[in-house]
Amino acid sequence: MRVLALDLGEQRIGVALSDPLGWLATPLTVLSCSSREAELAAIEELARKHQVEQVVVGYPRSLNGTAGPQAQRVDRYVEQLRARLQVPVILWDERLSTVQAERLIREAGKRVRRERIDAAAAAVILQSYLDAQSLTKGSEAQSLTKESETQRNGHQGGTI
Repeated sequence: MRVLALDLGEQRIGVALSDPLGWLATPLTVLSCSSREAELAAIEELARKHQVEQVVVGYPRSLNGTAGPQAQRVDRYVEQLRARLQVPVILWDERLSTVQAERLIREAGKRVRRERIDAAAAAVILQSYLDAQSLTKGSEAQSLTKESETQRNGHQGGTI
């Protein structure tokens, strides 16, 4: 399942894309459009072109978990995205994603440029989301395996 991620900034939008299996996030591009309408059209085109099944948007919370003015701006943006896109749009905690993206770029020996950080931050957000989904699926699979073993052994549940 392909997933597109957005890191909404004041001037630019960092964009990342997952692999077809939904395991690995990769920076894709940075959008810097002249209007909100142009941004939404560009996002809609990227979603269509890459056949994404979900869009994840970084949600800016403060370190204590509260949502401030920036989060309210993202809420309004996401409302417009949801009205326009035919796929689910999911908010995902983006705390410290930019800091982590900068660190990863430096560790890779690359020059830290604002555009590079925006797309890398979107990839950090997306990888966090994909990892969480993988863990959820893994625990569900483990739970189903335990239930199957219990049924095969003739136990109805509980501790033996």
